[in-house]
Amino acid sequence: MTQSEFSKVKIFGSLLRNVPLFLLLISALNEFDFNYMEFTLFSFNFTYILIFYWSLKKTESLGYGFIFIAGIINDVVVGFPLGISSLAYLLICGFAAYLRNITLRPNLFKDWMFFLLTILVVNSFTYSLLTLFFLFKINYISLLINLIFTFLLYFVFAHIFQFYQKKVFEGSDA
Repeated sequence: MTQSEFSKVKIFGSLLRNVPLFLLLISALNEFDFNYMEFTLFSFNFTYILIFYWSLKKTESLGYGFIFIAGIINDVVVGFPLGISSLAYLLICGFAAYLRNITLRPNLFKDWMFFLLTILVVNSFTYSLLTLFFLFKINYISLLINLIFTFLLYFVFAHIFQFYQKKVFEGSDA
């Protein structure tokens, strides 16, 4: 392999290892919603899934600084007071770090159940702050639907991320 080919492979591998970071920034910029597609009863928080999984399984792929910046970006896009999403994202990181430190044998089902506890606490905290201090009106039905679909889709995305992690990070020193 020539030096040029080796350099291209190295750059491509580096880009592949940074896909979770790119997904984080894209999901913070695109507060996607399916309302424009007539799916009024379907929404989920992909960013929560992404942050929890990668903070739990491969901590070095998303840095806390990038997570904080993604939260600020999300606040600007959504219209929340600055720092609310960052606080929620860092709380998710804290829950994932706690689970990572107490877990002897990783198990997807236990991670999934702990994710439910995590998003319940984080959403309760976030929306309590928004209603108590910033007088936001909360639609509890859409919040519940979002919570349920976020919880259910974690299992699906965890399998996708696990497959990706095996393909990209297996055999590499990163």
